[in-house]
Amino acid sequence: MQSTKKIDIRSLSPEQLAQHFKDMGEPAFRAKQVYQWLWEKSARNFDEMSNLSKDLRKKLNEGYTINTVEISNAQFSNDHTIKNAFKLHDGNIVEGVLIPTEERMTACVSSQVGCSLTCKFCATGYMDRVRNLNADEIYDQVVLIDKQAKQNYNIPLTNIVYMGMGEPLLNYANVLKSIERITAPDGLNMSYKRITVSTAGIAKMIKKLGDDGVKFNLALSLHAANDQKRHEIMPITEHNSLKALAEALKYYFQKTKNPVTYEYIVFNNFNDEIQDAMELAKFCKHVPCKVNLIEYNPIQFADFVNAEGDKIDAFANYLKKQGITTNIRRSRGKDIDAACGQLAVKEKA
Repeated sequence: MQSTKKIDIRSLSPEQLAQHFKDMGEPAFRAKQVYQWLWEKSARNFDEMSNLSKDLRKKLNEGYTINTVEISNAQFSNDHTIKNAFKLHDGNIVEGVLIPTEERMTACVSSQVGCSLTCKFCATGYMDRVRNLNADEIYDQVVLIDKQAKQNYNIPLTNIVYMGMGEPLLNYANVLKSIERITAPDGLNMSYKRITVSTAGIAKMIKKLGDDGVKFNLALSLHAANDQKRHEIMPITEHNSLKALAEALKYYFQKTKNPVTYEYIVFNNFNDEIQDAMELAKFCKHVPCKVNLIEYNPIQFADFVNAEGDKIDAFANYLKKQGITTNIRRSRGKDIDAACGQLAVKEKA
């Protein structure tokens, strides 16, 4: 019995798509038209493709599918942040956030359903990793959040951060393919400089980013420049010591010439002393970098508390005196569990 499973059309390269159209007896330019509808115009079904004949649209509907992502729920914060529950074609849910500020309109997107890294301070870390997202599922989050930004604030997206659910570098190929489609002239045509990929720190994959000569920004969730403390909150450190990370970052910078951002959540009575700032300043000497000090956002699974404001200020001032560009990032969307480290699916599909 012949399989009736439809082909995910967005999984096909331009060359593969052209071959499929040739096999259907269609001219090559039709494949280009469809590719444009899929990636440049973000078509969500074949019937939108108005310059195709009805007969061709019927063929496409019969043999192919566009596995679109839908917003199943959107929550609005008092500070205008919007958290979305995105329903995937298989019923799984991931979360993504629109973060509006005066200077920029940022989409925070997920790269995995759940996460395998079990960081102690992160709500996603208490979920199982179910699967990686495909490139088109990451791309769809960006398209939907951009539409949301225009509808609610009349401003298009300016920035994208891969800081949602999952570890992007453990879904390497799909993350890079999604960025290629987001930045391509025949895609969303956004600038690489507006995209940041955040990693918990997987040394060998940071080196691979260098080998691949990536143009987007890299952020490393450091949270302690001390192996013992880092291991206490981030089990990933077992195979990714600070020494291994420093070597990987030097290699990455040598290949790309891109400076690195260190994300550092300041926890009360854990990593908020000047001694911690001294250790961080020392680590900052490895490659050109800046530091974002981040408020901790409480989650129900963990007992961590945000550091006192004067401690954070003193920490920042020490780093600045060492000549390190340092920003204090205030939380956004905390009242709807949309802030950094709070994303975790509570609803079922």
